[in-house]
Amino acid sequence: MSIYEELAARLGKEKVTVNETELAHHSHDESYFNPVLPDVVVYPTSAEDVQALAAYANERGIPIVPFGIGSGLEGHSIPVNKGISADFSQMNKIIDLRPDDLMVKVQPGVTRLQLNQELKKHGLFFPVDPGADATIGGMAATNASGTQAVRYGVMREQILDLEVVLADGRLIHTGSLAKKSSSGYHLNSLFAGSEGTLGLFTEITLKLHGIPESIIAARACFSSVQQCVETAVSILTAGIPIARMELVDARSIAQVNQYSGTEFQEMPSLFLEFHGNEAGNQADAEFVQALCEEQSCQEFIFEKNSLKRAQLWKARHDLSYAFRHSDPKLKTIGTDVCVPISKLPEMIAYARSRIEFHGLDGAVLGHIGDGNFHTLTVFDPEVNEQVTKTHLLNEEIVAFALDLGGSCTGEHGVGIGKMKYQQQEHGEALSVMADIKKLLDPNNILNPGKLLPLQAAHQ
Repeated sequence: MSIYEELAARLGKEKVTVNETELAHHSHDESYFNPVLPDVVVYPTSAEDVQALAAYANERGIPIVPFGIGSGLEGHSIPVNKGISADFSQMNKIIDLRPDDLMVKVQPGVTRLQLNQELKKHGLFFPVDPGADATIGGMAATNASGTQAVRYGVMREQILDLEVVLADGRLIHTGSLAKKSSSGYHLNSLFAGSEGTLGLFTEITLKLHGIPESIIAARACFSSVQQCVETAVSILTAGIPIARMELVDARSIAQVNQYSGTEFQEMPSLFLEFHGNEAGNQADAEFVQALCEEQSCQEFIFEKNSLKRAQLWKARHDLSYAFRHSDPKLKTIGTDVCVPISKLPEMIAYARSRIEFHGLDGAVLGHIGDGNFHTLTVFDPEVNEQVTKTHLLNEEIVAFALDLGGSCTGEHGVGIGKMKYQQQEHGEALSVMADIKKLLDPNNILNPGKLLPLQAAHQ
């Protein structure tokens, strides 16, 4: 029997498909990597389905690649070795919401906006905001962060417990409902960010936060990116509990004005947001305004109106799409490095200088509050010179970030694109990661060809 026939017999025909449209949909994500069709797509609806799927694949040595909504930027959900694409969209229930414990248990297919829509009724919210309406499972798999990480932390810091199906079909829990524990190895942190290479998530228990009484946003414009970065460092070292602090350079502002219909000044800018009570927010915002003025801020505008505030953050989140949709024949590639805060001015100046050196059209933007920033470069995939320069730029920026003690990825994950930097970043620790992979997935069926370089994965 074929893979399709065997899985249909085990799970039910309604959960398995080889429809060409569905295979094509699961062959790619939002990255620039070439698509690869899976052999079959499976839609599990329970942990038992996932266990049966894993046990079958492990027996046959067939790859399983988890799929959320395909919003990844490093090729995580591309089935590079074909096999089974496991789509978790049908496992999208909010299982247990405990407002008094500031806790919720969800299935992996629940999306970020779906979750917050439900939490809003209880005066709560989930703070990890990568921009896209990603699934919670995908966000946990890549250790996502986003615009509010400077205040609330990254995905790994929000997870209390994971229910995980291992490669051999065993079901384990990595944590508990307690807010902290000194018991055993910290498996939450091991599996969060593992990109589907160690196990398949079937439930995720998360910490929640109360919706702030007051939210104030602001936009500060400067003459140079350097002034933006130095101001950001001043804000952080002053100990101000800022909720969001995003860098958007002049090129990005121009593009977002064109795409979103905004009329922001086309200058290097900081997008800021403060969470707290009215008096505290006002005091913090005024202090930040004073720090901005010390760096010769050209314009400082408060956005207290919820619609104006939403417009500001929609513009920031739409930046990638604004560049990507400027011309149908063009593609974009982004860097995702993270460096120590003190190295940000040097890092960003280097990135801008290399973009200009290569004669490329590119933007500098990102979550400057936690040292994570992106370059976004537009290129024509049919022009070999542009493709070569774009990839060289990416390598130069990553190499410089690693030299500064940083990381090749702050939030997008490793996937396919960042594997070649793993040895340089982790050294001997990479062999420890490979040992863990071999222990938990000896047949290398869980998302093979991702995260670990081939030579490390098969040691």
